[in-house]
Amino acid sequence: MTEENLYDVTIIGGGPTGLFAAFYGGMRQMKVKIIESMPQLGGQLAALYPEKYIYDVAGFPKILAQELVNNLKVQAEQFNPEIVLEESVQNVEKKEEHFELTTDKNKHYSKAVIITAGVGAFQPRRLELDDAKAFEGKNLHYFVNDLQAFAGKKVLIAGGGDSAVDWALMLEPVANEVTLTHRRPKFRAHEHSVEQLLSSNVKIKTPFQIKELVNDGEKITHVILENEDVEEKVEVDAVIVNYGFVSSLGPIKNWGLEIQRNSIVVNSRMETNTKGIYAAGDICSYDGKVKLIAAGFGEAPTAINNAKTYIDPKAKTQPQHSSSLF
Repeated sequence: MTEENLYDVTIIGGGPTGLFAAFYGGMRQMKVKIIESMPQLGGQLAALYPEKYIYDVAGFPKILAQELVNNLKVQAEQFNPEIVLEESVQNVEKKEEHFELTTDKNKHYSKAVIITAGVGAFQPRRLELDDAKAFEGKNLHYFVNDLQAFAGKKVLIAGGGDSAVDWALMLEPVANEVTLTHRRPKFRAHEHSVEQLLSSNVKIKTPFQIKELVNDGEKITHVILENEDVEEKVEVDAVIVNYGFVSSLGPIKNWGLEIQRNSIVVNSRMETNTKGIYAAGDICSYDGKVKLIAAGFGEAPTAINNAKTYIDPKAKTQPQHSSSLF
């Protein structure tokens, strides 16, 4: 370790909360590094639904996920944080005056650590049919990267949560026909979204679940839906499955942090049970926690400001307002 490769704070996770934490670390004149396991910054927003609108970020009536990520990157890059992509942190060890972070490729050194790894490593819940995997990458999808890829097509979406309903509404004006199927009579999405869905031209099939994929050897041509003894055959050009995601904290579980329900427990300062390690965003938990991007944007400055005083006890936890700095 040298003074050159020792950072004030290293942020594990380059999603929205991590990017805003990097910006705020720059505001506090800290030397910041982000380590992200994915090939790009943005977390789930960039990896899973870049063209999906987000409605609950303050100041934006609605904004595309990728646009929000792009804005956050521009904001963070004002202070030139070090960005490390495609490295997964395997271990964090506390030394006398710093932390040693070991990834699958390198070692990194930092005075403080902020974990903003979202839900951890995540994989979509896949369609549990024997032949489903053969059509992944063809016309069976678990997330949408390009709305226009479905232009003029007959699309069947399976799922009952926010993502399934949102995709149905967003694809309705693009696709030739959109069918939304859910195994329960009612959807779990936000009430406003469901109200929009019921007044749209999306064909709703509830309570039905996918029984069989009919194919021509190359792609899915029809889907057999089943409701007890009733079956329906739906013609499709594409199938999108939104059954949610399975997440895991992975190596984080072995770092000696207090974990409850797959989340890192923090106090009101975003401190974990290890001094110098903080957590913010969806990965952290405390009494009354609400898992929203908007909440992560509030937790990030709290973590940074307390990390600042951990590194330098003479520093103020409460900084000047940004309007006083520019």
